[in-house]
Amino acid sequence: MLKVQEIRELIKLVDQSAIDEFSYEADGTTISMKKSSNNPAAAVDTETIAVPQKPVEPVKPVEPEIQTEQKEDNTPKEEQIPEKSATGDKEIVSPMVGTFYDKPNPESDIYVKKGSKVEADTVVCIVEAMKLFNEIEAETAGEITEVLVEDGELVEYGQPLFRVKTV
Repeated sequence: MLKVQEIRELIKLVDQSAIDEFSYEADGTTISMKKSSNNPAAAVDTETIAVPQKPVEPVKPVEPEIQTEQKEDNTPKEEQIPEKSATGDKEIVSPMVGTFYDKPNPESDIYVKKGSKVEADTVVCIVEAMKLFNEIEAETAGEITEVLVEDGELVEYGQPLFRVKTV
């Protein structure tokens, strides 16, 4: 039988993936998950969790607690924007959780470095997730101003990988 933490991890992985439906069966336990079609960003809705020996309640996604505590920030936002544009006005972010690689294999040269010119279809790195090596493209034209992660580092979904000064 799966533990609650394992079920939560499955829900999180399915939610972050492009999968719409997921079913898992082991040792007489069946778990089926289906993403809500009206809000793609919503958490996964668990339809059934059945164990032959005893009934189990469906697991509902836990809503994250949002803390609205504001910290004092006397710096106007207009002054913060130029700092970001000095190092790059666009970020290339990780589309998934995985391991970041800056080259296609250990013997090859790195895809891009600080100062490299990129086009929208330029491969800038690989993110490996579950033994699948996913090439990440720049999706913007410009110059790499900063590499934000190291080769072999674990990255999260949405984590900035590079800063690019667009042309």
